[in-house]
Amino acid sequence: MIKGLLRFIIAVIFILSGFVKAVDLVGFSFKMEEYFAPPVFNMPFLEKFALLFSIIVVVLELFLGFMLLLKLKLKFTLSALIALCIFFGFLTFYSAYFNVVTDCGCFGDAIKFTPWQSFIKDIVLLVGLIIVFILYRKEFRKKDVYSSDNTKESSGKFRYALLGLFSVIMIYIMAQGIMHEPLIDFRDYKIGTNIKAEKEKINKNPSEYKTFYSLKNQKTGEVLKVNQDDYIKETKYWAEDSPWKIEEGKNESVLTKEGYKSEIVKFKIEDPTGMDLTDEIISAPKAVLVFSYHPKEVSADLIQKVEAKVNAQKGAVIYGISTDHNTFKTIKNAMMDGTAIKTIARSNPFVVILEKGKIVDKQPAKDYVDQDK
Repeated sequence: MIKGLLRFIIAVIFILSGFVKAVDLVGFSFKMEEYFAPPVFNMPFLEKFALLFSIIVVVLELFLGFMLLLKLKLKFTLSALIALCIFFGFLTFYSAYFNVVTDCGCFGDAIKFTPWQSFIKDIVLLVGLIIVFILYRKEFRKKDVYSSDNTKESSGKFRYALLGLFSVIMIYIMAQGIMHEPLIDFRDYKIGTNIKAEKEKINKNPSEYKTFYSLKNQKTGEVLKVNQDDYIKETKYWAEDSPWKIEEGKNESVLTKEGYKSEIVKFKIEDPTGMDLTDEIISAPKAVLVFSYHPKEVSADLIQKVEAKVNAQKGAVIYGISTDHNTFKTIKNAMMDGTAIKTIARSNPFVVILEKGKIVDKQPAKDYVDQDK
């Protein structure tokens, strides 16, 4: 009873973890890119394979989790899941200890974990898997072959049929997310979100941060972490003859008050001169925005078709938003941080339509162009 319940709980956790990433594989690939980037593992040559690695990880989580649920090839399944947990544990510990990736993406955009929470989750799962492995060790079989007992044989076929059906459904969900939009949108930018209202909530209840300076005593070598208020109050830290000096590059911004949390805090659009366009866009009766996080990778033909269609939207505020102010030719160019664009757009380029700040439609540019054909 206990071992069955523990096996069920662990299997469901892996399936849920894989599912929320499967619906948005492109979003998970952006997280993988963070791990490959220079500040983390410094393997930028792997960034172009981020989506492939994301698919592999998600497939392993989903199918191993479902096999554990069905008790298929139990020894192999548990061994593979233990290895997967050790791998994840290494990644989350590295992220937490060196503070390089602030969200591992373990449950996609559905549930946010800090790096240390993710590491603890991986350790708990690893311990649980080892316990299940020990409890089921007497049931392991060298071959996944059922005896001549018709009931057991039928049960085995049924479970494999369930695995096949599960595989087809998951492949469809993953393909939909890659080629179009996620079937279930866990992001703060889902259709129906009012960006203007969210901005107001953020402004009414902002998060507060304090800067902590890393100070080193030039005489004794002692190192201290001092917050900005104490630094100002204590003249011994900054007086002309003070031995304390700020260590460049080691200062930290620490959250002191949790405000209203939303990714929309990063929604800031500027023109090429640096003028803020955000209020104009979210206050307009209608705004059509074309986003591109990798403008150099977009075909000129697609850009031309998108621009032609958005230009037909009479009375709308229209902007092309990217990381390069020369991306668009017949619509106004605007600028936005590339990471912030990726939070909004899962395709490159991508179209978002707002009405008084509310997201009423969003889709990959290729789908937008082909719409109503």
